[in-house]
Amino acid sequence: MKPALEQLLRGQDQVWRGLQTDSASGIATGFAELDALLPGGGWPNGALMHWQLPHIGIGELPLLLPAMAALSRQGQRIVWLAPPYQAYAPGLQQAGVELGQLLVVTCPEAADLPWALEVLLRSGGCGMALAWPKRPLAAHQTRRLQLAAEAGNALAVLFAVGHAAQARHAALQLALRRESGGLRLRIAKARGSLRQLDLLLAI
Repeated sequence: MKPALEQLLRGQDQVWRGLQTDSASGIATGFAELDALLPGGGWPNGALMHWQLPHIGIGELPLLLPAMAALSRQGQRIVWLAPPYQAYAPGLQQAGVELGQLLVVTCPEAADLPWALEVLLRSGGCGMALAWPKRPLAAHQTRRLQLAAEAGNALAVLFAVGHAAQARHAALQLALRRESGGLRLRIAKARGSLRQLDLLLAI
């Protein structure tokens, strides 16, 4: 790239540079081998993640616990929106999560979840939000959530349980499955990378 063009683009914060990401902009996952694969060196900050899993309880929450613990210790709010089960407080506390920063929100009407999540993300008072929608969200809804996460500088995780829905606007798309050796992660899409990768974590 010509130096003049490179200099011009450096001064434009609103121009997305495709495969270029800040190498230290991510939130450490707590798993060095996973951090090494993710652009930014961790979970994407200010972004929507879409996790596809065959069923609940295959190890998805242990994968997030180190980041939850770190963010809560920094005084950031962790929100669980419409979780399928009650949060187990002693387990979270043992993992280092500050329980005073944890907020569990029920959502009796499934149609309210996208709106509630968007409000949380845009509020600027939420460091991480986990949400369990009962049905796939439309493309325009995931687009709004990605923009809300960027605006509020929050990390959002959408769990797609038992269905093959895609969230093409999400910055990071993972497919998880349990294997005998641990938790298999397939990185289907990561903003800042063209690679699709597989990783087996012993958790």
